[in-house]
Amino acid sequence: MTNKVEICGVNTSKLPVLSEAEKAELFEKIKNGDTEARQKFIYGNLRLVLSILRRFNNRGENIDDLFQIGCIGLIKALDNFDTSHEVKFSTYAVPMIIGEIRRYLRDNSSIRVSRSIRDTAYKALAVKEQLTAKNGKEPTIDEIAREMDIPREDISIALDAILDPVSLQEPIYHDSGDAVFVMDQIADDKNIDDSWLEKISLKEAMSKLSDRERNILTLRFFKGKTQMEVATEIGISQAQVSRLEKNALTHMRKFL
Repeated sequence: MTNKVEICGVNTSKLPVLSEAEKAELFEKIKNGDTEARQKFIYGNLRLVLSILRRFNNRGENIDDLFQIGCIGLIKALDNFDTSHEVKFSTYAVPMIIGEIRRYLRDNSSIRVSRSIRDTAYKALAVKEQLTAKNGKEPTIDEIAREMDIPREDISIALDAILDPVSLQEPIYHDSGDAVFVMDQIADDKNIDDSWLEKISLKEAMSKLSDRERNILTLRFFKGKTQMEVATEIGISQAQVSRLEKNALTHMRKFL
């Protein structure tokens, strides 16, 4: 599927790649209603859609259909993107595109789910988004159930019913060697989309830090060193390390 060169009449081998400076320039024009700049921006980000489609290999879906749905997600991301948040467009757009494709796959699933259960699931997802926006964190099933005033068991059943079925033989990684299949990772709770997206967000947030702050957090949380060990290594006091670490974490939370 991912080796197909022409998708929906688009020659994917000739798609351009926009620099961050070009994106910023196009955004300014788009804000002023420049439709040509809007088209150029969308076209310049189609490779992002293609990269996400690789995650949906072997679903038996038409690649052209998935590409079009991914483009809808890209356009929605563009329409809702706020440059004041100081994050890369790709960081914001990836979950939007994935979400759009997943909704399409759910709605066109070969497994039939009753209308009432499907409606309950979609309402629960809407409530989940509202509570997340309101409280700044993802709600639990109990919180969603209380908000909707229905049993938590009904929420769980409805959400489980619209999950996409995945074959255990579906390859998830292949790099000039033996493929890694879903069944090989079935007990690994780290290989999930949330974890993948968190890594993208974390990397983006750390890029906003100074070199010293980034070095301290790397030594503390990625290399497992104590504040005293970090202080000795970089030649400052433990109190300074503690202060810098706290400031860095506070700064990162603004971008996470």
